[in-house]
Amino acid sequence: MANLYIGLVHYPIMNKHKDVITTAITNYDIHDIARASITYDVSKYFVIHNIPAQRELAATIMEHWKSGFGSTYNPDRKDAFTEVELVNSIRKAVDLVTEAEGVRPIIATTDARTYDNTITYSAMRKHLENDSRPVLVLFGTGYGMTKETMEEFDCILEPIYGHGEYNHLSVRSAVSIILDRLRGEAWWEKN
Repeated sequence: MANLYIGLVHYPIMNKHKDVITTAITNYDIHDIARASITYDVSKYFVIHNIPAQRELAATIMEHWKSGFGSTYNPDRKDAFTEVELVNSIRKAVDLVTEAEGVRPIIATTDARTYDNTITYSAMRKHLENDSRPVLVLFGTGYGMTKETMEEFDCILEPIYGHGEYNHLSVRSAVSIILDRLRGEAWWEKN
């Protein structure tokens, strides 16, 4: 079975005008994705931000739950932060996975559009279950990562389609859905 890593990318990100920006870290993204990560046995959740002050803010938020008042107020939440790491770039996250695993991970990302290298959740799930090469799935904030950045990755997971026409999930929701598709129980096989 391959180890699964994820990263929440805040730069380089596009805004709605397709300008390259850096998005702000949010408490909910850190906290909720950490909880989903531990639930689905993610080896490491990287919060990727290029601005030191934003990483310091994230560290303060995490410390509240790991050793501050939050750790005694709601002790279960402390566990969610055991595999969260703050890094300054996508490259740093890739390097840390490569160092831990001894091999460069397959780097996948997500988007609401399809590309030539789009793969299905079923194909990625089969890889995770049957192969040993680790996978790093990167999630963009804002309006997604730049096209140039996405072209550097090995594959792009297919879009998440709901029942209606609206298709703009929060990153927290998308991460939870994707982790369930990649590592959740095979509910469709039950009677």
